[in-house]
Amino acid sequence: MEEATQIAQLLKQTLSSDDNAIRVATDSLDRLSVNPNFPFYLLTIASGFFFGSFLRSERGESQGLNISAATYLKNFTRRNIESDRASSKVSKEFKGQLIQALLQVEPSVLKILVEVFRVIAVAEFVKENLWPDLVPNLRSAIQNSNLVNNLNSKWNTINALIILRALLRPFQYFLNPKVAKEPVPPQLELIAAEILVPLLEFFHQFVKKALATHDRADIETEKILLTVCKCLHFAIRSYMPSTLVPLLPSFTRDLISILGSLRFDCVVAFEDGHLSRLKTGKRSLLIFSSLVTRHRKHSDKLMPEIINCVLSIVNFSKNISKLDFMSERILSLGFDVISHVLETGPGWRLVSPHFMSLLHSAIIPALVMNEKDVSEWEEDADEYLRKNHPSEIGEVSGWREDLFTARKSAMNLLGVISMSKGPPLAASSECSSASTKRKKGEKNKRSSHLRTMGELLVLPFLSKFPIPSNSNWSRDSILNDYFGVLMAYGGLQDFLREQEPHYIISLVQTRILPLYTLAVCLPYLVASANWVLGELGSCLPEEMSADVYSQLLKALVMPNKQDLSCYPVRVSAAGAIMTLIDNDYMPPDWLPLLQVVIGNIGNDDSESSILYQLLCSVIEAGDEKIAIHIPFLVSSLVGSVSKCIIPNLEPWPQVVAHAFAALAVMAKTWESFKSEELKSESSISPEKWASGQAAICRAFAELLQQAWLAPLFTVDQQGQRSTPLSCIEDLSTLLRFVMLSITEDHMIQELKVMELLSVWADMVAEWNAWEESEDLSIFDCVKEVVNLDQKYGLKNFLVKHVPSPPAPPVPERSVIESISAFISEAILQYPSATWRACSCVHLLLHCPTFTLETESIKQSLAVVFSQAAFTRFREVQSKRCSLWKPLLLSISSCYLCYPDTVEGVLEKGEEGGVAIWASALCHVSRSSSEACLTAESDMKLIVMTLAKLIEQLLRQGNSGAVSMQDCFIALLDLSMRLKEVQQEGKGEEEEPEESENDEDDEDSDGDFEDEDDEDSEAEEYEETEEEFLNRYAKAAEELENGSIIEEGDVEDQEPETELGRLIDIDEQKVVLSLIDKYSRVLINGRVLSSHVVVNFLNAFPEHGSYFQQFR
Repeated sequence: MEEATQIAQLLKQTLSSDDNAIRVATDSLDRLSVNPNFPFYLLTIASGFFFGSFLRSERGESQGLNISAATYLKNFTRRNIESDRASSKVSKEFKGQLIQALLQVEPSVLKILVEVFRVIAVAEFVKENLWPDLVPNLRSAIQNSNLVNNLNSKWNTINALIILRALLRPFQYFLNPKVAKEPVPPQLELIAAEILVPLLEFFHQFVKKALATHDRADIETEKILLTVCKCLHFAIRSYMPSTLVPLLPSFTRDLISILGSLRFDCVVAFEDGHLSRLKTGKRSLLIFSSLVTRHRKHSDKLMPEIINCVLSIVNFSKNISKLDFMSERILSLGFDVISHVLETGPGWRLVSPHFMSLLHSAIIPALVMNEKDVSEWEEDADEYLRKNHPSEIGEVSGWREDLFTARKSAMNLLGVISMSKGPPLAASSECSSASTKRKKGEKNKRSSHLRTMGELLVLPFLSKFPIPSNSNWSRDSILNDYFGVLMAYGGLQDFLREQEPHYIISLVQTRILPLYTLAVCLPYLVASANWVLGELGSCLPEEMSADVYSQLLKALVMPNKQDLSCYPVRVSAAGAIMTLIDNDYMPPDWLPLLQVVIGNIGNDDSESSILYQLLCSVIEAGDEKIAIHIPFLVSSLVGSVSKCIIPNLEPWPQVVAHAFAALAVMAKTWESFKSEELKSESSISPEKWASGQAAICRAFAELLQQAWLAPLFTVDQQGQRSTPLSCIEDLSTLLRFVMLSITEDHMIQELKVMELLSVWADMVAEWNAWEESEDLSIFDCVKEVVNLDQKYGLKNFLVKHVPSPPAPPVPERSVIESISAFISEAILQYPSATWRACSCVHLLLHCPTFTLETESIKQSLAVVFSQAAFTRFREVQSKRCSLWKPLLLSISSCYLCYPDTVEGVLEKGEEGGVAIWASALCHVSRSSSEACLTAESDMKLIVMTLAKLIEQLLRQGNSGAVSMQDCFIALLDLSMRLKEVQQEGKGEEEEPEESENDEDDEDSDGDFEDEDDEDSEAEEYEETEEEFLNRYAKAAEELENGSIIEEGDVEDQEPETELGRLIDIDEQKVVLSLIDKYSRVLINGRVLSSHVVVNFLNAFPEHGSYFQQFR
């Protein structure tokens, strides 16, 4: 017990407020953790069964100590299990003591200790099935617990059920997604047969007990009901254990009884028992959804009872403004269950008789405006927008998981109803043929029996609600109801997308646009109308878009009305305009929109953030029509952006991030359009372009200096100068623009380019957001830095000077050293960045001008790059994926510079590393390889590398680890293919007219292909369930094998290898020199492939004298 006391003392120290004491105690605990009894001591302390003498006088602190021990045990167990060591297997004795403790501990400790159990159970029961006594022991514990069998039992029923819930949690998802139709795991079948089946009998008794207490709920009973429902939900969410199937009807009726006991027609005191009952009702509806969507053959007979129950719930939507969040969530799930049922064959027959009552009594009451909406509009407009008018702009994007509302679910149900066409007409072969083999152009030609409920019921019902006018706008009921009508239209976008254009034109002109022309402004309705028009943006006819855009532009500048903010109106208008533009609507004149956006930026941070995003869409869509205005836009925005930049604030406010994103888009658009215009006969003079470029360049430089250089003069809490890492990708675009704008040497000093580059390089060296942000702009910036150094010889690019006294004489990293840290990390960390990073390796090694003084820098780069590339190559070596090529090319570039050094790096990385690399190099050199070389620069690089490697092997005296013969054959084969590629390139240059004709032929062929594509798209094809499961099983297998992840993003891959000064080397002379010098060793007496030799001599007949024996 002495060690247990010591551990308890150390755990107590971890509760101290002294950071140093916590660190010392944690280190001591880590040292003690190697003791085999360490987890037993932690479990004893966590369970409250151990109190050392130091605690007897302070018993009140025991709970904190228990929680601390439980937390340490959880982390200790997780660390050991995930280490995947043989010693990580948990002993039978510990597992037994853990179960005993879990059945008795307090809830605060149980919550932590059950995670210990879950980690062990997943590893040893779910995955390996190596805990045979777990299920029998847990069954016995439940049957003999205090609330099931014996009130005096030391086993707590709720604790036992929580253990069961943790055990079942992993089974809620398929365990082996690589199997298309995975059978029920035997472990789950065992749990169902041994525990869940008898538990459902107890559940039925507890349901009767809970329903008998009308006035006050029993907390323990409610917790049991909730926990059992969670257990059953986990058990059937994906699988269906066979022993549960016969019990589904009785279990479903119990859930219906629970749902029937919920009250939605009055305000109920928010007590623990009431909240648990609501949570049980929520879980019951989730179970119904799983039964309907996953287990149709078992749930069809239960659907009538389920539908009747759910219909009675959703009819309470008229009280939605008085309901708490959980009650509204239950209504939301009720609508979802009806939607799921309606999408089945039997569901149509069950739900369709209730369509009219659903519309009148449930759906529309959930959509109409209520007191909650008004309150949220006034108190938290962003929350109002997130819930009611979500869009692809700002923080209001999408329906977030925590924003489930009855209104959203009612809109979804309305959309399902509107698209429904009645039950499947399997008996009618004529109808079946018509629905599956429609010809092109007949998509919207429906016979009467195929008309949708949207046409027959939904739109006629909505048309009964009068649109507000100048004569009735003062009646709240009309305004509130029409708010619901607008929300309903927003939910019908799938239905409306299939209608003829005149149908949508009529709807928009008669039911939406008149709201914008009323004498009295109605902000609530205008905001909703904006959102609806945005939702319909993808299906608006072209002739309608201009009128819609005109009204949205007016709404974008709607001022606040006395005490009422019109912020939601402006934001929803911005989102709708963005949707229109994204769907290829081009305003006849972009300037009014630009003036509105620029004029309103800076008034409010939240609104400015939205406007910056709108500005991005406008510039990307307007392209050349807007490019000429970019100098004016940039100069207008600099002041607003400058005011928002706060030094040393990390991260920067969202408005700053969106501002820099907009400026980055402007930079790209200007550069792209300028290069095109200067090539063509532009009406704009080169002088005007130069003037605009200079204005943008100076504005960007000023912002970069404020963002990066100003923070260097402030000191953080640790006494270090720091620069915010926010927006590095967009700011890299601005920095690149500045570098591209430099035309004279003095501009580097005037714009403080070198200072900016030093800060930027230090930041990218610390880059760690590979999963979060795009990195293309950083790599583009790296290339431009090298180009700028080649032109002007940048100071501190290669070597950072030693600072002057009194600073310590330790040189900081140079720009190229910081960049190399970024490149090596990119190679190691993120597959989609590997191609781009490897292309920069060649650039940094071969393009800068290295002197004798800076040769050591180049050598250190070669070491860093070859080490990173070889480490990554070893990880993907067994998969032979497309990453082989860039990694091997990078190592080759390093090897050409310093062969002895790189060989040392490879051997240090793995014994026989040079042989591994050489073998892979020979493999990719073959034309039959899946990663074969096709680019001329790549071939040239590998030819020179193979020649250097062979020379090294001969110089060192080849020991046999590397097959010199394979390397020589690969060299001959690749040299021959390289010459063919070079000759093809010369031929293409000599025949430009023929290539143009070929392009025309390709274009014409493409037109025919497009027509074929249209014909094929006209015939709708719906993927079967079996095809869907097989496709996802295949994807899961590829994901596990790494073939998807390792290859990363294939878009814009294989950038051209930049050889720099190596381009001037004649690789043919290198090969000839090698053969001439070592022909006796390489050729005489060797068994070479006659096919390779013949092809090589056909390409290089002048080398025939060396290969006389093969003629």
